[in-house]
Amino acid sequence: MEYRHKKTSKKERPLPHPSAFDLRGRQSVRATFKLSPMAIEALSIVAAHLGIKQKSIFDHLMEDARSLIHIAREFDRIALEDLERVQKTFVLSRNTLQSLEKTAEQFDAPRDALVELSIQRLLPIISKERQKHAVRKEILNDISRFLNQGLEMLAKFETDLGNEDPTTVQFSNAIKALAGAQEAIRDFVNKGDLIEGFDLEQLAVGTMPGDEQMDNELN
Repeated sequence: MEYRHKKTSKKERPLPHPSAFDLRGRQSVRATFKLSPMAIEALSIVAAHLGIKQKSIFDHLMEDARSLIHIAREFDRIALEDLERVQKTFVLSRNTLQSLEKTAEQFDAPRDALVELSIQRLLPIISKERQKHAVRKEILNDISRFLNQGLEMLAKFETDLGNEDPTTVQFSNAIKALAGAQEAIRDFVNKGDLIEGFDLEQLAVGTMPGDEQMDNELN
């Protein structure tokens, strides 16, 4: 079968083709930074809690040139001098690393400090997710009480109507669905225990003005 290319009309524009430069910019690379244990933990917790890869969060933070420049201009060097830090290797895109290094060189700012303070922009997300976590725990307790009541009702239906009665069968299916939902919610709540125990104040060292504006960017 012969295929013919459709002629492009004057109103139609050809689709842009990706360049080799653009594709290389998306290539994953490894880079090592000296960060506080709390910053490393914060990145890990947010990734695990939201189900997002650390690389995606790292790229999101570092490719925000406007925020990165703001941090480079305004950060408190003294506040970070006594901060305990350890080496940690991350996977990030080549574009992210180039953006970070360009900003560090342009403003004569330590690369590690830019990363440390960029991660602090996750604080509003962690704070809000902790509030949601508390609500989820209350909801889980309510579901558990409701499920126990439902099981008591199901036992009564089975006694009064029998196991094969349509009412018993339909209610039994509803209880099974509720039990499945309870289990799934419990698993998610258990994962959220990490974010509940995270100490926000220990991470907030040299926090930049405007950090709260990051709220919900990753949701």
